[in-house]
Formats: sequence, C-alpha cells, structure tokens
Amino acid sequence: MAVYTNISDEELRVFLESFDLGTLVSFRGIAEGVENSNFYICTSKGKYILTLYEKRVKVQELPWFLGFMRYLASQGVTCPQPIPDRQGRTLKKLVHRPAAITTFLTGIWPRVVKLENCRPLGRALAQLHLAGWNYPQERANSFGVEAWSSLLVSCAHGADRVQSGIFQELSDALSRIQTLWPKQEQGLRKERGQKNTSFYLPRGQIHADLFPDNVFFHNYEVSGIIDFYFACTDFLAYDIAICLNAWCFSAEGIFNRVFSRHILQGYEEIRPLEPAERHMMPLFAQGAALRFLLTRLYDWIHAPTCGMVTLKDPLEYLIRLRFHQRVEGMCDYGL
Repeated sequence: MAVYTNISDEELRVFLESFDLGTLVSFRGIAEGVENSNFYICTSKGKYILTLYEKRVKVQELPWFLGFMRYLASQGVTCPQPIPDRQGRTLKKLVHRPAAITTFLTGIWPRVVKLENCRPLGRALAQLHLAGWNYPQERANSFGVEAWSSLLVSCAHGADRVQSGIFQELSDALSRIQTLWPKQEQGLRKERGQKNTSFYLPRGQIHADLFPDNVFFHNYEVSGIIDFYFACTDFLAYDIAICLNAWCFSAEGIFNRVFSRHILQGYEEIRPLEPAERHMMPLFAQGAALRFLLTRLYDWIHAPTCGMVTLKDPLEYLIRLRFHQRVEGMCDYGL
C-alpha cells in the first residue's frame, strides 16, 4: 500500500454520495507498500479501505481481482470484500483513477514475525490455495518468470549505482533460473487429463504477495488476508517460496529454519506437498527472491519525486537469493 495520488475532503465526500456508507468522518493515507494509493476511511456507518489503482494495475484486470476476492470469501477465506454503490458498481473513478472501496478487516499484522505466526500462516496459505482451486478464470502472472528479463533490462542504467557488480550477478542468476524453470504445462491439474504425474506441479490461483503486512492476526491466528492485486494463476509451490522469503529472514539476512519448518508443516496439515514441489522448492525460492529483488530495484531507481511512498531495500533480497542458491534440498528449509 502507498499514496501516489492525493485526494481532498470534498472529492471524497462527493465520491461517497453514490454509496450507502453514511457520511465521511475522517480519512488518511496509508504509506506502506509501493503499488496503489490506499486510504483508511471512517464514516458514520463504519471503517473501510479506499484504493486508487495506479499504473502497474491494468484496468481490464480489476474485475478479475475483485471477483477473486468475492469468490474466496464465499469459500470461507477472510479477505476484503468490494462494496457496491447504489447501482451495484464496485469499480468506479476518483480523481481520474480507477477506484474501489472494500471492507475493513480487523487484526494486526506482525511488525516482528514470531514463531507463533508461522504455522497459522502455512495453514492459511494452504486454505487459500484450496479455496481458489475451482475459481474458473485464470490470470497470467504479470510478474512471473517471463517478465524478469525486461525488468532487469529496465534497471541496467542504475543497478550498479545501488551496488557495484549487481547487474551482472542478477543476469547470471536469471539465466540459470530461466533454464531450469518448469513449463506451465507441468502444472496442469490431474483431472484435466495429464497422464504423467511423476513430476506433477499443482498450478492454481495464488496470492503472490503474501508478506507479513498482508496478513492480519488475532491471538496468533490468521484473522484476514489483504492486497490481492498480484494474485494470479501459477504454481502453488511458488507461492510458498514467496512466503519463505518474506517471513523467514531476519533483518540481518539470517534464514530462520525453524520458522520455515513451521510454515511448511502448517501448510501440509491442510495440503500435503507433491514430491515435485519439494524438489523444485529451492529453485522457486530463488525465483521468488529474484522477482522481488528486481521490482524493488526498479522502484529504487525509478522512484517518483512526489507522493507518500515507502521504498524497500532491494539488497535485502540479494542476500536471500544468495542463500537459496546454496540450498541443496528441503532439509535446508526444515523438512
């Protein structure tokens, strides 16, 4: 979450007139994150989140995201629900940006990850994967392996100013990862007629951005999951690898194998991993580290000069990438 586009009190009051949400009491921007402009709003009827969708989100894909959240909620996943206006529209415009209001979820995201967060996180991720399994529409991963080359090229002019030699290191890493990355056909579901299941990699709807600030807890149980605007159709194990990167490293870059083991064990309480998923986890973890390294590096180099935006250090993910390159198997992740 972030604020790139500011709005005035009057603009928001006029916008709210088409909703049955009462009158505006207060609102404020949310600085965390780097993708869309987000605001916490309080009205006479309750608390809500307003999102203005910025340039990275394609307008034509917004119905997929909003529909996916509604579908997950119907399957028992606690996530934000788009609120329709009096004419039933959930996607509108505000200050020339696509905009939506969603429900406000209670709970607190962990500023410091603790062991008690890990097993519930794993269970919640598996439940999300199972809940989304039959969502009929697919969405390609716009930040999947096919997009990483162009991201790296777009950082060429500024990468080595962030750290000397990083562009060549990332180029070499990307080449290795792309050579070994499985084809999407290997993720076809068994019931779709795949004959050879010896290297079966389940593929379905994933969150693709399940960082600590996107998971709310209450008494160390997951009370809600937010920010589905990277959600897509991809390998389920890749989503797990994103979590291992996001939840299992200290501020100093030390991997916590105990945290990792509890996340994986929690996940397998709900959905046991396939043998091929275990085999591919180190590669998926490298890919996840590289993906977030590249988008952070891009944002660092191309950061706007205005707007309330919290930039994140790309070099944190260089340390994580190097760790995963040394991993030999699931034992290094605690299993």
